[in-house]
Amino acid sequence: MPTLLLLRHGRTTANSSGLLAGRAPGVSLDEYGTSQAAALPARLSGIPLAAAVHSPLQRCAETLAPLLAERPGLPVHVEERVTECDYGEWTNRALRDLADEPLMATVRVQPSAVTFPGGESMRAMQARVADAARDWDARVAAEHGPDAVWLMCTHGDNIKAITADALGLHLDLFQRLAPHPASVTAIRYGIPPLLLRFGDTGDLAEFVPRTEAAERDTAEATETPVGGGA
Repeated sequence: MPTLLLLRHGRTTANSSGLLAGRAPGVSLDEYGTSQAAALPARLSGIPLAAAVHSPLQRCAETLAPLLAERPGLPVHVEERVTECDYGEWTNRALRDLADEPLMATVRVQPSAVTFPGGESMRAMQARVADAARDWDARVAAEHGPDAVWLMCTHGDNIKAITADALGLHLDLFQRLAPHPASVTAIRYGIPPLLLRFGDTGDLAEFVPRTEAAERDTAEATETPVGGGA
């Protein structure tokens, strides 16, 4: 099966201000988030991406902009199903204030029981984002083959939900996962699905295809000499 690189958008003005942005319009990358986005092309250098899929929200488009500028031929798709959770009346509120809301305790320990006031349930959020990830993975496999690598840029809770689904974890355990802004989580939907990386903010050279010559050179370099040796 293809390899899915789940990218969380870079740090935003809401992240650095302690706000729950949700689907509020006009939330952009802050200065540090912009630098994270600028570093993305180098991190993905050499990885032949089959497609890029992203949430329609501004911060995801901004995160991918430097990469798309360097890869103008990369197929790009906006996917409504991987937009942020609808936090309803909690949207754009300060996290320090939300900490005093009785519902927040349930969000932390039993998210499967949570429906945000005037918004979405966390169960519905997981269902739509996990379905989107699996649907796109099947599409990439059909169009580009089982060795393809593709990118999805989305939001923190969505990445936690997709990862929990792939690992067979109950939604109530997904709060134990914490993907940082601009981090990459890699999943391969085999039988069973494999979590290859989680929340990686560094080098992604593992996903650069290796030539037969490179594989042979590596094998020869690591072969244990006759007679042993450390």
